Amino acid sequence: MRLATVLELLPLIGSFLECIGDGEEVVKFREFIPSILNVSRQCLAAGEEDVAVIAFEIFDELIESPAPLLGDSVKSIVQFSLEVCSNQNLEPSTRHQAIQIISWLAKYKPNSLKKHKLVNPILQVMCSLLAQSTSGDEDDDLAPDRAAAEVIDTIAVNLPKHVLPPVLEFASISSQNSNPKYREASVTALGVISEGCTHLMKDKLEPVLHIVLVALRDQEQMVRGAASFALGQFAEHLQPEITSHYGSVLPCILNALEDASDEVKEKSYYALAAFCENMGEEILPFLDPLMNKLLASLQSSSRNLQETCMSAIGSVAAAAEQAFMPYAERVLELMKTFMVLTSDEDLRSRARATELVGIVAMSVGRTRMEPILSPYIEAAISGFGLEFSELREYTHGFFSNVAEILDDSFIKYLPHVVPLAFASCNLDDGSAVDIEDSDDDNMGGIGEVSSDDEAHDEPRVRNISIRTGVLDEKAAATQALGLFALHTKGSYSPYLEESLRIMVKHSGYFHEDVRLQAVIALKHILTAAQAIFQSHNDGSNKIREILDTVMDIYIKTMTGDEDKEVVANVCTSTADIIKECGYVAVEKYVPQIVDATLVLLRKEAPCQQIESDSEIDDDEAEHDEVLMDAVSDLLPAFAKAMGLHYAPIFAKLFEPLMKFAKASHPPQDRTMVVACLAEVAQNMGAPIASYVDRIMPLVLKELISSEATNRRNAAFCVGELCKNGGEPTLKYYGDILRTIYPLFGESEPDDAVRDNAAGAIARMIMVHPESIPLNQVLPVFLKVLPLKEDHEESVAVYGCVCTLVLSSNPQVLALVPDLVRLFAEVAVSPNETAEVKAHIGRAFSHLITLYGQQIQPILSNLSPQYANALAALSTAS
Repeated sequence: MRLATVLELLPLIGSFLECIGDGEEVVKFREFIPSILNVSRQCLAAGEEDVAVIAFEIFDELIESPAPLLGDSVKSIVQFSLEVCSNQNLEPSTRHQAIQIISWLAKYKPNSLKKHKLVNPILQVMCSLLAQSTSGDEDDDLAPDRAAAEVIDTIAVNLPKHVLPPVLEFASISSQNSNPKYREASVTALGVISEGCTHLMKDKLEPVLHIVLVALRDQEQMVRGAASFALGQFAEHLQPEITSHYGSVLPCILNALEDASDEVKEKSYYALAAFCENMGEEILPFLDPLMNKLLASLQSSSRNLQETCMSAIGSVAAAAEQAFMPYAERVLELMKTFMVLTSDEDLRSRARATELVGIVAMSVGRTRMEPILSPYIEAAISGFGLEFSELREYTHGFFSNVAEILDDSFIKYLPHVVPLAFASCNLDDGSAVDIEDSDDDNMGGIGEVSSDDEAHDEPRVRNISIRTGVLDEKAAATQALGLFALHTKGSYSPYLEESLRIMVKHSGYFHEDVRLQAVIALKHILTAAQAIFQSHNDGSNKIREILDTVMDIYIKTMTGDEDKEVVANVCTSTADIIKECGYVAVEKYVPQIVDATLVLLRKEAPCQQIESDSEIDDDEAEHDEVLMDAVSDLLPAFAKAMGLHYAPIFAKLFEPLMKFAKASHPPQDRTMVVACLAEVAQNMGAPIASYVDRIMPLVLKELISSEATNRRNAAFCVGELCKNGGEPTLKYYGDILRTIYPLFGESEPDDAVRDNAAGAIARMIMVHPESIPLNQVLPVFLKVLPLKEDHEESVAVYGCVCTLVLSSNPQVLALVPDLVRLFAEVAVSPNETAEVKAHIGRAFSHLITLYGQQIQPILSNLSPQYANALAALSTAS
């Protein structure tokens, strides 16, 4: 192919692709690709880079096309692109074009990369580019290390199992390299893949953390900064497992806060904020040294560092909760000085300070904050006159937090803050919208594709970019209105109609952040409407109108929205409405909700087609915790509302649900199914008997899972199946007892698993005591009591024990010393309800009636606290 032909081809390519079909046309077009590559190599050798770049523009169009035009040429295109991006003698823009082609392929044709075994060669080159030095005058957007990081991130998201091993190998070797750029690259690569390789990295946390924590002490600033970045990424994406390493991570971050480099400090604040965000009482031993350093830095650092420092203090406060009280006054006083700043360069700091006051208020609570809130609220309101979108965004968040802690006492602020939220929601953002070829925040749908492995990849679409300030402000204001409605309920009446209008409008907004807040707020608007109209003459009609509006939007969103988080929140809200309002209220929507649930269980909804291949092999499947956990909540919600009448609907949903329980699926999928089935059995009752033979083999396997959550849910499910499954469960009793026995021993490390195992045995005894060898089971059963963690099992477990005692069962009466000990521990427990304790009291009184003075030696060995608590229960009964 001549050079002139290549030049002539580019203008024609777009119109050609619009009309190309399948079969012979596709094959003919593929024959051009080797010639295009040959000409491009000749141009590069001759120094004609601008001509060679035309090839990348052609490949760009090919990748975007829904027709499978690349075929086996993917291999040669990738090879050529890797040659170009590795050649440091070429212009940065040329190399960047080559990296972009690989990035598009990774995002939209990952199956092709996997099929042609291209992932490893790509990662080898991209990881080496991470370690490549850039000249000081080079455009950051064209820097090869930055572009390479984006490619690695994209491949990790789409093909995680193919990414972690080679990247971890690269990081392990490069972390020992004498060149600091390679040591920097080692931790950068680990940080970059943490989002895509979440589940796999959690299993490799020890070696991964070792590399990063060593790098955090490196003599080179660039390495320490990259390590801080990686820790922040881990804290964000590797929860909750990463938090259990707080003992080794937090001291390292504390040291990094003293770094001589402001850049390292800033990234360390980010890491600290992300890490502490998911901590609880584990933070308490570190609270004083952390706050001393943060408060000192807050008063002596640059504005930029002060802002990240405030973010870190907010995370510490949220984790420490009431324990933050000793530091609250000083922090709040310091924030006063920031909340009156008016210079343009200081407004971002003012925004952060406003946010921090709201977080501190949430931590220390209403009693401490209500008397001192007024000046902060006045300062926050005055900030709206400064015309800074980010400040308005953070202020709406501040008002949301205040509404949450004040609850109905927030009513007096509604006339001041609701109009501000309305104004932000009604901002005209038309001029802020810009169509561009960005690969961020993909908004597009999917097109039809032909056969071939490329047919399983997503076509590329153009995207919408918006000035983030306006968008974030709208999202925050939308959230605020929902929370105002939720916490002031009946008093929100003057604002209900306009708020509903805004939520309806924003539920169809083009950006998912705003849609997300709108669909969440719709549920809060419904809650407020129920409180407002419940005493009105035509109140039920008004509530019905709003419920119709909400449910219509929710059902359309479930099968129409392209964002998983939006759909997940709609599923959760729909389940809550079904449970709270009851079957009669939602009866007319049930067929549509069931159809939508089926679409989601079959992974046919638009939100399930965007981010990854339309057909993923089972061995590539990962648990979709954002969406599928929420979808699975719908099934037990129906069961709770409908009881026995749920059976015909469950029959439609059962098989699609069970596909997630295949052995090839990840353990999180299987335990999701088991937990869902347990709750369905619990609430639907007897009709679950038809499914026992399908479910029980799965549950028995899950009882011996290596994952504690799986064992816990399996134990709960066994109990509910035996309680409600009738005769079909009896043949499994022997297998259940043998499989569940290890959960009562010292080899079981998880208290919640043991509690649920006790709950299962209790339910089995209650329905079929004759099928249980009580003389062998009861001593083991009583030995693990009282319950340690899952007190939702209390009614079943203690109900079983009390029933056996009150019926004078000879097997349980042989264990009187154990019973008295157990009753005493339950009597003093702050975690048990009055009803449970009353039942225990009646059983204990029955023991006294039976044994009288014989029990006295046992009682005399109890501590006064235990003996007095038992006596009080006995008297009360």
